[in-house]
Amino acid sequence: MADLQPAPAETPETSLRKGRIGVLGIVFFVIAAAAPLVGMTGAVPVAIVLGNGAGVPGAYLAVAIILLLFSVGYSAMSQHVTNAGAFFAYVGRGLGINVGVGSAFVSLVAYLAIQLAIFGFFGAVMAGQMNAQFGLDLPWWAWVFIAWALVLILSVLSVDVGAKVLGVLLTLELLALVITAIAVFVKGGPEPIDVAASFSPTAVLAGGIAGTAGIALAFAFASYIGFEATAIYGEESREPKKTVPRATYTAIILIGVVFAFVTFAMVTALGSQTVIDQVLARSTVDDIPLLDPAAVLFSIAAEYVGEWMATVMSWLVLTSLFAGLLAFQNSLARYFFAMGRAGVFSQRLDHTNRFGAPGNGSIVASVITAIIVIVFIARGWDPVLNLFYWSSAVAVIAIVVVEILVSIAVIAYFRRTKEDTRVWHTLIAPILAILGLALGLYLLMSRFAIFAGTAAEGSDPTVEAWALNPLGWFLVLMPFGVFVIGIIVGSLRRKKENVDAIADLVS
Repeated sequence: MADLQPAPAETPETSLRKGRIGVLGIVFFVIAAAAPLVGMTGAVPVAIVLGNGAGVPGAYLAVAIILLLFSVGYSAMSQHVTNAGAFFAYVGRGLGINVGVGSAFVSLVAYLAIQLAIFGFFGAVMAGQMNAQFGLDLPWWAWVFIAWALVLILSVLSVDVGAKVLGVLLTLELLALVITAIAVFVKGGPEPIDVAASFSPTAVLAGGIAGTAGIALAFAFASYIGFEATAIYGEESREPKKTVPRATYTAIILIGVVFAFVTFAMVTALGSQTVIDQVLARSTVDDIPLLDPAAVLFSIAAEYVGEWMATVMSWLVLTSLFAGLLAFQNSLARYFFAMGRAGVFSQRLDHTNRFGAPGNGSIVASVITAIIVIVFIARGWDPVLNLFYWSSAVAVIAIVVVEILVSIAVIAYFRRTKEDTRVWHTLIAPILAILGLALGLYLLMSRFAIFAGTAAEGSDPTVEAWALNPLGWFLVLMPFGVFVIGIIVGSLRRKKENVDAIADLVS
């Protein structure tokens, strides 16, 4: 890397506004991306039925531990690299610019995919809710583009404006979940509270990693997407070397505690011995099981708190989805900004607007999502069965791939530079994280047909794990193909630009 030239000096037009967001603001963005209420109403009931039943709360806790191990090395790296590209910069520092660009391409796929998934789910839920409550019958895509416009407007404003909006929405969402959970524990369920049924190793691993336990763990991994965005806001934070690690640990612990606590309350309310039967009974519509998974949590809220809480939750699902859209839009904008500044994409993307936000990056992200949504509309594809399931399944695989690359980069960087000689932080924890994340990647890929609905014709995806149709194979391999393309692009850009702009990664 001796041929690298110094990165261009930053100007007010090419740097993010510093000191605008603290630990709490970053945590709001990250937990909003995880969308706890959406996970509780959508993923948890499916994980209970197809996975390890009452052991689902323990699965969420186990994945939180793996991600905390990842965060040890991730946070150590944040002490030495502060960059809006986060993963992009970390992998570039540790494994070289070309691999860093490859990881950046995969990260963009992940964030674009999850943004599209949320748009699809939001459009479908909003259309149904507005029609049922007010008789306003608009197509799903009309609500998508209303949300699209609002998200774009908020994302081009200063980051602290978005943090304040998310703070209000997220506080209401968490209050509803915690109040319902506490009510369950106070009133008690049909059986005595059974901690072992949900958190003992036997319960968590019920059915085996290759069986039902693996399905539950895969759903748990999917529920944490977005926590890694803490470092993306490093340049805009106050004291980034302290803020990013604190925000990372706080976000993972809060997400883990909320998911484990509330899912345990759901199991308690339904009975650990009858939880699967109860979930099926409450979510089955027209003899189709799990057709309405949200009804599980809503019915618990109505029973233990009151009908008003179920109604409030039905609206908070929408605000939760909107909060997720805003959080991922901000992540996308900053990734485009970092890649423009690094010379991988047009350097027009490295300019900030008068609010200190990466406005051009946000506009590009919105244009891409709008084009893809229009394609889905033109093809007549379903916003949930197609846009949501396909996109979210791809996103989770992509982000875990990059997390593995980051952990490898942490080890390589500190072995080479000796800037941090703490063995736990720079070697042992990253190795353990790699092992845990590799297991998660296997579970996600082998259970892809369950997430994306792309099982080969006539197969049972809960038994024949790798039985995917051609579309399924294309989607599951997409992150790896994009990674290779990114490496090639990084190599070509280095030759073309003499790497003077890409030097931002290693300067």
